[in-house]
Amino acid sequence: MDERKFIKKCKEFVRNYYNDRVESTDKNGKITTDDVFVVWFCKTLQNAKALVSTNVSDGMYYEITYNGDKNECYLDAYKKWQNVCIEM
Repeated sequence: MDERKFIKKCKEFVRNYYNDRVESTDKNGKITTDDVFVVWFCKTLQNAKALVSTNVSDGMYYEITYNGDKNECYLDAYKKWQNVCIEM
């Protein structure tokens, strides 16, 4: 899968994942793919990975991995709990 197609699919996966889980009373409501953005992307051989987020301030970010050998994608959803500064 080429880079553009993978990124388009990632945005669709995250949009669908979010919209399937958002509460109908949530002030943010449903999102579109325009609300989804790629933070980081890497492609190695037939595999690819992207870190994706949305403009919804819910602390969520998503990791989508493409396994080119099996033609499968995996979506992991994470929530940021804290950002702690550790002095060196």
